[in-house]
Amino acid sequence: MDCDVAVIGAGPAGVQAAIHASRKKASTIVLGKPAASALAGTLIDNYFGIAETSGDGMLSEGRSQAESTGAVFVEENVISAAREGDSFVLGLESGEQVRAKAVVIATGISRTKLNVPGERELFGKGVSYCAVCDCGFYRGRRAVIVGNDSEAAVSAELMTGFASETHWVCWDPKANDALVRRALDAGAVMHASRPASIEGDGKVEAIVLQDGTSIPTDGVFIELGAKSAADIALDLGAMPEVDDTIKVDSGCSAGVPGVYACGDVTGRPWQVAKAVGQGCVAGSAAADYTKGLK
Repeated sequence: MDCDVAVIGAGPAGVQAAIHASRKKASTIVLGKPAASALAGTLIDNYFGIAETSGDGMLSEGRSQAESTGAVFVEENVISAAREGDSFVLGLESGEQVRAKAVVIATGISRTKLNVPGERELFGKGVSYCAVCDCGFYRGRRAVIVGNDSEAAVSAELMTGFASETHWVCWDPKANDALVRRALDAGAVMHASRPASIEGDGKVEAIVLQDGTSIPTDGVFIELGAKSAADIALDLGAMPEVDDTIKVDSGCSAGVPGVYACGDVTGRPWQVAKAVGQGCVAGSAAADYTKGLK
């Protein structure tokens, strides 16, 4: 699939970016799952001109608006991103690829933690939230990937190329079947039980599952959800901040020609009003870029 602007993320920032990009006659594809947006299932009562409304209603109406201007929605997570010449190539869960002239990163941020004993205490001491970032430190060592979605499957396959043994803790598989098979064929060992705790004295030594299994390991990589904004930014040549947010200028440029970011990925405040405002700026700027106006 080819387009002018690819928007990664189907929350308020991404949908608003799509509305403005497509209204400027840039062919636009929105990648992501609206149900994964932080807006889904919420009640909004602090948005200008609207006393109270549901987040689900806003997402549904926003999608209809974007589609009415020509935007196309593909409800798949992005699992890879790269620049090829003057274009960006995004790989999806199904194996399909989207080639775009400009990319808007609007994935939101991951607030999901395991919330098990040892996770917070051993963060940075073997507990990581980015296998892509830290896999190189685990050559010849043991690693455990934790998660049910596409990013966990991709990370499990990736880690088999570095670690001496790779275990994948996946109790409710939601990843594409092909991604699961690739991880298992690469040598990842799957465990179908929830994590109970992460153990270690000053560094990670094991992860214990609810079924009583204890897996000795040097690292636990928690990958709950889709590919993170920081990973995508790195893949596209932009450098995320230490807190995994993406620094942008007044035009929502991420510092790389053709790459823009908006919404929660750019930092606080995590509010719909900010997300929508930046979505307007990013979508307009991306469309202008594809037409040679920026």
